Amino acid sequence: MSNFFEKVIRPTLFRLDAERAHELGIKALELGLVKRPRINSDRLAEVKNILGPIKRFGIEFDNPLGIAAGFDKNAKVVNQLAGLGFGFVEVGTVTFEPQTGNPKPRLFRLPEDRALINRLGFNNDGAVEIVERLAKLDRRCVVGVNIGRNKKVDNEHAVANYLDTFEAVHPVADYIAVNVSSPNTPDLRELQRADNLELLIGELQRRNAELGTKPLLVKIAPDLDEADIDSIVDLCVRHGVSAIIATNTTVSRDGLVTKQVDSFGPGGVSGKPLSNRATQVISQIYRSSNGHMPIIGVGGIFTAEDAFEKIEAGASLIQAYTGFIYSGTTFAFDIITGLAEIVRKQGFHNLDEVIGSRSDSR
Repeated sequence: MSNFFEKVIRPTLFRLDAERAHELGIKALELGLVKRPRINSDRLAEVKNILGPIKRFGIEFDNPLGIAAGFDKNAKVVNQLAGLGFGFVEVGTVTFEPQTGNPKPRLFRLPEDRALINRLGFNNDGAVEIVERLAKLDRRCVVGVNIGRNKKVDNEHAVANYLDTFEAVHPVADYIAVNVSSPNTPDLRELQRADNLELLIGELQRRNAELGTKPLLVKIAPDLDEADIDSIVDLCVRHGVSAIIATNTTVSRDGLVTKQVDSFGPGGVSGKPLSNRATQVISQIYRSSNGHMPIIGVGGIFTAEDAFEKIEAGASLIQAYTGFIYSGTTFAFDIITGLAEIVRKQGFHNLDEVIGSRSDSR
């Protein structure tokens, strides 16, 4: 983290309402007011050489670090984030119809915990507008689209709603991630139950084949028990899901040191408090699939060491959100260059050798 960001920019932004600060950050990126960090081109070439080719589920990534869904909900700053060093951007969550989300305030910082609480509720411009935006974009990185259910649609009609969104975003997405794990849409997590998820993923994959198959991913919650995780892994393997994203935010408040945290109300916790649990879930998915299910690891990544830990557990790609908020514009390059240094020092020939090296599997 640069001293200027730590001592000047972050304190200024953190005096603002969290969502307002986020909106200003997006606008600053959109207007080109956030400059790409100065990184030596020879150093970047060395980093790529150490990490080796990053090819996952048929897609080549410039590097393994992406920005998680929720940061660029409306696909307004994809190329700007690529310029800051992210290898891929997952936009959304996108719903078929636009929606305003839950009442404000709905995003809160917990600096003592290096965390956020959000109950945004899939606020987004809707599939039609976001697809138009992506279609016009001369993109500079891999773009995933995270899709969810409209709040006004109950679970009985969820499959049709997901299919509408899936069909809309399919032409512009490099991969599509199915969000059934946000705690901020009523009853959404019920779709993680085996019978519900079986139907949803089956129908999405059927339509995927008709449209021309693209990687389909599933994003799961950290609050599942081991049996539920194993069941989801089995289902995803059977249906040819390309990867599992582990994990979404947690509803648990265990271990938080922020005083009167309950005064913020309901919502999902992201950031450092999620780190250990996310790593546990990654490791279990890796073991349960015998190392065959690609995993995008997300939850509490603030440093290169955090990223390496997720990859050791079984992640083949990683994502961040809260760590970026707290760390500033050099975050992505710091993670990637630091990760390459750890890989080199640990004696691995490339990043692929690290994946799952600390999990009891193959």
